[in-house]
Amino acid sequence: MLIHLHKILGAEQLAAVRAQLGPDAPWADGRRSAGDAAVAVKRNRELTQPSAVSEQLGAIVVQAMMAAPAFQSAALPVRFSPPSFSRYEAEQTYGQHNDAAVMEFRVAGSRVLVRTDMAATLFLSEPTDYAGGELVIEDTFGQSRVKLPAGDMVLYPASSLHHVAPVTQGVRLVSFLWIQSLVRDDFHRSMLRDLDLTLQGLNRSAPGNPAGARLLNLYHNLLRLWSET
Repeated sequence: MLIHLHKILGAEQLAAVRAQLGPDAPWADGRRSAGDAAVAVKRNRELTQPSAVSEQLGAIVVQAMMAAPAFQSAALPVRFSPPSFSRYEAEQTYGQHNDAAVMEFRVAGSRVLVRTDMAATLFLSEPTDYAGGELVIEDTFGQSRVKLPAGDMVLYPASSLHHVAPVTQGVRLVSFLWIQSLVRDDFHRSMLRDLDLTLQGLNRSAPGNPAGARLLNLYHNLLRLWSET
């Protein structure tokens, strides 16, 4: 399931992040974070981690993301990786690859393991800022090519094969991270999200309808059945 989340970053947040992602930011060769299989197909630059800039910008992304009801409904997050930031230009690309099933990170000096149920890409450049650079995801419905407005995010199963098409003009800036969900199964998460959206619509159109309470009870019983902490 691919989910387009609109305006995760507002205009002021987006401007604050972009202001620190110019050519003079502490960029490093993106291959430093690639696994053995991916290193041969990865050509980009990523913000050095840990660094003061990456931590400051990551905090902005996390705060905005966690404050977005649409993100909470879709991801049901239990933990996630620190946000990373990448820059693509001048024919840079990231060829076909898969994400590791479990990733290890250091957060405040502690070792944190994240099962990568979902991947998230937050677009920081407008689609008109660069040519090419689509995020291409292979899912059960075929191939999806994703290029969203700045401030928008796409969520997709981290089990999907995916790649970033070569950037042929301009600069592509994104933030990306991985999420461990309360609900491991993508189909179950999809059903819970549909149920949540149905509840929201019912509460808007018919507040106090007894059917709302029954649907909410069903939602929580399914979450109780499927959740893992």
